[in-house]
Amino acid sequence: MKKLFWLGLSGLVLFEIANVYFIMPLPGSQQMNSIDIAYFLYKWRWIFRVLFGLMIITGLLRSRWKRKWVLVIPVLLVAAVAYMANFKMAADTMFQQPRQLLLAGADKNKVDSNRLVIGVSINGEAKAYPIQFLGYHHHIQDTVGGKPILVTYCTVCRTGRVFEPIVNGKKEKFRLVGMDHFNAMLEDATTKSWWRQVTGEAIAGKLKGERLPEVFSTQTSLAEWLKLNPTSLIMQADSSFIKSYSATTKYEDGKSRDNLTGTDSLSWKDKSWVIGVKIGKERKAYDWNQLKKERLIHDKAANTPLLLALAPGDKSFFAFERPGNDARFSLSHDTLVYNNRHFRIDGKGIDTSFSLKPLPAFQEFWHSWRTFNPGTEKY
Repeated sequence: MKKLFWLGLSGLVLFEIANVYFIMPLPGSQQMNSIDIAYFLYKWRWIFRVLFGLMIITGLLRSRWKRKWVLVIPVLLVAAVAYMANFKMAADTMFQQPRQLLLAGADKNKVDSNRLVIGVSINGEAKAYPIQFLGYHHHIQDTVGGKPILVTYCTVCRTGRVFEPIVNGKKEKFRLVGMDHFNAMLEDATTKSWWRQVTGEAIAGKLKGERLPEVFSTQTSLAEWLKLNPTSLIMQADSSFIKSYSATTKYEDGKSRDNLTGTDSLSWKDKSWVIGVKIGKERKAYDWNQLKKERLIHDKAANTPLLLALAPGDKSFFAFERPGNDARFSLSHDTLVYNNRHFRIDGKGIDTSFSLKPLPAFQEFWHSWRTFNPGTEKY
């Protein structure tokens, strides 16, 4: 019976550690294809806890201990491990949702205009969500142009994505549950499925294989976004999390040296920046350093002529379909020029009713783009 006590105690400790290890950025955990194991442990967590708890209680009560009070020490240590694993190290405890979602117009905005934002425009309404805040919260839910949206960001992958939070035809709530292959995972409240932040795909649970509808979004500086969308609302800081928000622009500017979120200034390294472009089922990656040098990149992907443009300031980028294979653009300040017709940097016609068709384009770490877009081409 004494062995049963120690087996239960050891088993509970190992279980609580494993329950956290596979879904947090701990040594070796994110290199494994362990999502099925992680979800199995999570799904049956109370079965494991009750089983090990019964072993501890049975061994404690039915064994003859000379100094039973001494056993309080290992029991308290196990309780401390369980507390740390389920409260202190829980993703949604470490990174909480805003107490209230505050938005302001340009006239009352307090966010530095040099900050990066994820911008969304739907049905004539535009809103901007600073990465400074998204990087901590990881996801926020809002409504733009009458459509519910889920705005997400993962600093370890440098991925900003926006989805419709619609699951089984109904608006759903989500919580941050951990990460897989360094990418944040969200759990829906109803089915408890786990969804990958970068793709919106359910990778574990009842809805495995389903995808959230993606919403077109743009990453720019706040200054550029407001120039293009002057009536936009801007997410403001929640006073409850001021200490948690990054006060510097090191991450956004690529100057951070953190092991998880730092940038490699060289090209095509794990932590190098790329612009990933989606055209149908095709994926193509472009080196950020090359884009900064060339400003405009004329290319073709999936037999579609495309244009990649970088605005002055080296923060705001845009991708479009070109009118044809031979269509060549030039860049004058932040205006695109083609056949004596002028377009804003976001592709909208200035002196023509014709506008360029935008393509989904994202700035992220190379390790993330190649992992979640297998078979991607490199420019």
